[in-house]
Amino acid sequence: MKDKILPLDYDQYSVEQLTEKANKIIESLERENDLNKSVDSYQELLKLNNIIEKKFHKNFKSIGEETNKKIKEITKKNEKTAQ
Repeated sequence: MKDKILPLDYDQYSVEQLTEKANKIIESLERENDLNKSVDSYQELLKLNNIIEKKFHKNFKSIGEETNKKIKEITKKNEKTAQ
């Protein structure tokens, strides 16, 4: 899905909040008998999934960068003490 069609207000939610909203949509879809009525909810769920996935990737990248930074600091410290 394109980013431009995603609701802007979802960016302000945490992954936990988005997951809770997705779970509520899933519960309502499971109760719905008329598939025609559930199309909008399913599309909303797909949008939420996309946003959650992007937030995970962003967090994963951030954690990786922080880990690499700390490893470099430790390595430099170890090199100084070895000299």
